[in-house]
Order: sequence, then C-alpha cells, then structure tokens
Amino acid sequence: MKVAKSPDGGVYPVGSVIQLVPTEVMVKQPKGFNEITHDWEFFELNVSKDGTSINKRGFAEVVNRFGGNCFGCHLKAETKWDFVCETSHGCDPIPLTEPMLKALQHTDPRCPGSDTVSAEDALSLKQLRELLQPKAPTDHKSG
Repeated sequence: MKVAKSPDGGVYPVGSVIQLVPTEVMVKQPKGFNEITHDWEFFELNVSKDGTSINKRGFAEVVNRFGGNCFGCHLKAETKWDFVCETSHGCDPIPLTEPMLKALQHTDPRCPGSDTVSAEDALSLKQLRELLQPKAPTDHKSG
C-alpha cells in the first residue's frame, strides 16, 4: 500500500497482487523471476461463484478480455512505477470508464451480493458489452 500511494513510485514487495478487474491480475514474483517485467507475472482468470481458475499466465502471451496485451501496456509504465499502470504512469489508457470498472468489481461472481445489480451498474455493463461487440466492416463501394 505504501508504494501504491507514494507520489514518487517505488518497488512493490514480493507477493503483491494487483487486480483492477476480476478476470485479470498481476503478481510480483521473487527477484530474478523476469528482469524485463520487473518480476511481475500476468494472469488471465476464469471466475465464477465457485471460485477462480487460471486460464493463462506469463508475460507477452497473456491478453486481456478487451484484446490488450498485458505486457505490451505495462512495459510503457515509467520505471519509477515498477511496471504498474495508472492514468499518469505512461501506459496507454484502457477503454473502460470508471463506472464500467466499478460495475465489473461490484458484479464479481465470487463476492456476496454480486447477483444484485444496481441500475447504474446495469447501464455501465450494457455500455461495456457494446464496447466489446466486434465492429462491422465498413462497405467502401467505389463508383
């Protein structure tokens, strides 16, 4: 918590777990685990009311449900932030709004009460589903 709240950054301790949305997490591994990732490992998770399983773990091969490569984004974080992205750490912005993030967190099926969805969360989840819909190809007829 001390590093996360520091205005000057720092190195997260081994065992730190950072999770913004229920289906992805990064874990700080022991020194020497991976120099390029500052010893962070990325996980894509399957979550249900019965628990969590790991779908994929690693570095460049882990892609989140929004199509973003975890390593590719976190690599852009300024060194002082220890590979952790925030809105001002140098990483590309994620396509989720704050209400979408909160709705995902509120509806994490592992948490009690997650099956009750507020009107605000329902609207945010609807907007998220629309964001995730594949875009129809544009028909460019000439003539």
